[in-house]
Amino acid sequence: MIEEQVELNKTAATSEAYDRSARRGARAARASLTNLLIGKAIAEAVLVAALALFFYFTAFPPYYRGWGEATRQGIQGWAVNNASPWDRVEVQLYIDGRFVARQTANLSRPDVASAGYAKDEWHGYAFDLPSLEAGEHEASVYALHASKDGARLTLQLLGKPVRFRLEAGTVVPLSNSHMN
Repeated sequence: MIEEQVELNKTAATSEAYDRSARRGARAARASLTNLLIGKAIAEAVLVAALALFFYFTAFPPYYRGWGEATRQGIQGWAVNNASPWDRVEVQLYIDGRFVARQTANLSRPDVASAGYAKDEWHGYAFDLPSLEAGEHEASVYALHASKDGARLTLQLLGKPVRFRLEAGTVVPLSNSHMN
């Protein structure tokens, strides 16, 4: 009987050791699986972010630089396509969120070439203001970008919106845009 008791104790001790070892192994397996799932989630997030950036820069290329200001004559400035500095940029003027005019930035601006923003000086634009009510207004100039062989058109704001006030037919600048 004592031998049987000793044998039972040995079996119980072995069983307990086996259970402890199994629990440790299960914990280690859970920890490994958790680490693997966290790593997979991080890899997926990085992949999605890379795809989003690729799509963003394909659809909305940040190639345009420009500047605008309110003058007594209207809204004037310059626009350059950094990806192709010899090309002329199509620009659109919006005042108070409404489309006003469209033109190609091809007026002489020697300051743009001398500052190194373009290969030549023909990147200026000048918009005459339409008849507006007296008071404060905001003008935004956008570069028009065609992609997918003209199937997709996007606008990129050049600089910051230009605020001005119209008093008795005279344009009074409130703030000038900064270069983009």
